[in-house]
Amino acid sequence: MDAFFGSQSTSRSRWSYDSLKNFHQISPVVQAHLKQVYLTLCCALIACGIGSYLHILWNIGGLLTTFACVGSMAWLMSTPSYQEQKRVSLLMAAAVLQGASIGPLIELAFDIDSSLIVTAFVGTAISFGCFSAAAMVAKRREYLYLAGLLSSGLSILFWLQFASSIFGGSASVFTFELYFGLLLFVGYVVVDTQNIIERAHVGDLDYVKHALELFTDFVSIFVRILIIMVSLLSCLGDKSFFLSLIFLV
Repeated sequence: MDAFFGSQSTSRSRWSYDSLKNFHQISPVVQAHLKQVYLTLCCALIACGIGSYLHILWNIGGLLTTFACVGSMAWLMSTPSYQEQKRVSLLMAAAVLQGASIGPLIELAFDIDSSLIVTAFVGTAISFGCFSAAAMVAKRREYLYLAGLLSSGLSILFWLQFASSIFGGSASVFTFELYFGLLLFVGYVVVDTQNIIERAHVGDLDYVKHALELFTDFVSIFVRILIIMVSLLSCLGDKSFFLSLIFLV
């Protein structure tokens, strides 16, 4: 019996170690594509940070920058893939506008405790990296079935926020929307990563569009983590401002 449990333990250890190196199912072309996607994502996050800094300097963030961000994303998606330089420029413009749109939240967190921003970003980066890596080493298409469930959850979240904006929401509804939204977008990191890999395997190497998908996931997670941290450190009487921020991202 000791031999049996010993062999089982060795098997589990070997599986865990091998699974961490299990990139053989991803072809070299797709691996190169993923590197380009994540490099573009990093550039977009830097641009987003610049947008937040511009808001702190000139107070430019608001509904106008939010609508401009959505317009830039729509323009990017409608631009042919061969216009690569234009699409990258539109992605960076959308990232700057997105940063300006969440600038009021960044500014509030900075006024309370500047370390909150760094902590929230590091926490987001770690969770994003872990779930994205889990999607890469998992069996291909293993988590794509979650897309339908996540879409249904996102629809529920949208209608809850819509009802709260009209009829008003309680603290319990706000908390549910906050944590449920965080769970949803963490799930989207896994699904979007596997979806990008599958599309790349069939020849869709549009790294700009794929970076945009991961960028929206990252920002959505970051905003929710930062709101949770801010709400834990301050007594927030009126949460409508934060609900509007979540609704817009």
